[in-house]
Amino acid sequence: MGWHRRSGVAILLIVFLATGGLGEAQAPPKKLIVGTKQAPPFAFKEPDGTWTGISIDLWREIAAELHLTYEWRESDLQGLLDGVKDGSLDIAISALSVTAEREKVLDFTHPFYTTGFSIAVAGRSRGLGSSVMGRFLSWQFLQVVVLLAFVLFVVGLLIWLFEQRRNPEHFGGGPAKGIGSGFWWAAVTMTTVGYGDKAPSTLGGRVVALIWMFAGIIMISSFIAAITATLTVSQLESPVSGPQDLVEVWVGTVAGSASEEYLKEDRIAFKEYPTLLEGLRAVAKGEVDAVVYDAPLLRYMARTELRGKISVLPITFERQDYSIALPTGSPLREPISLVILEKIHEPVWDEILERYLGK
Repeated sequence: MGWHRRSGVAILLIVFLATGGLGEAQAPPKKLIVGTKQAPPFAFKEPDGTWTGISIDLWREIAAELHLTYEWRESDLQGLLDGVKDGSLDIAISALSVTAEREKVLDFTHPFYTTGFSIAVAGRSRGLGSSVMGRFLSWQFLQVVVLLAFVLFVVGLLIWLFEQRRNPEHFGGGPAKGIGSGFWWAAVTMTTVGYGDKAPSTLGGRVVALIWMFAGIIMISSFIAAITATLTVSQLESPVSGPQDLVEVWVGTVAGSASEEYLKEDRIAFKEYPTLLEGLRAVAKGEVDAVVYDAPLLRYMARTELRGKISVLPITFERQDYSIALPTGSPLREPISLVILEKIHEPVWDEILERYLGK
């Protein structure tokens, strides 16, 4: 089966060469101008200026299979689309989504990667300690503490009223000392510490104690749950939990992208940014509440460039297929598509994805 595929690729390539791929029979193969743009982890530059990434590695496999010579030309998203449309670029490859609007003016190969949109929101850059401290000093938490102290005071007062004459050893003395002893007894009883240094002896005091023991179990359980939630709650605080919330917040995206088309179709107001990095920096600074873009690119940036400053919601919506763009009617479309279908089912493709995306 693999032999038939390779034969088909060879035949299509011969047709391409015969119908204009070579100007003259003796002329060397045309050097293709391949456009790309920064879109990590699919396409990005190494410090030495060489291109790498999922899409770049795939293209190198394709070019080697079809014996194509080429040179890279960097551009932005709109420049890639316009370049392929007017023929100044023979091919564009990066993280290009196939959309109905683009299909009207360009040709696309078989998709090589399927994903969807996700949403990036601001994540706190403060450490866990400062985050937890901030929560403990919040007004809501202090209200809970004040309310608990008031309840302990009331229980301590009732115990003192019942016990001050019959049990002066434990709850005697003036009001301050007696109520203080009652407050202490109520606290240790609620927390089930129960030192045993103080105990009611009157009928009224024991009735109050019995009621307080059961109420204390409920109260301390609720209080511990509140503290646990404070300690374990995510540092992410955002009004956005999914695409349904986008209409109520300030949204950013990359100009000319498929996500821009999505926001327009859903009538969601948004602000455009020239690059994804600029948009994500804006959400980290609080200039916008969320950035909508391709999920793998957002997650890659959240792990690298903006680690600790943004978070990506664990959702994916609106399917996106990444493909290679070519001018309409390009004879390279079929040969490249056949190679893509071969490569994405070979172990080398899994190795490429694991290298950049992890397991």
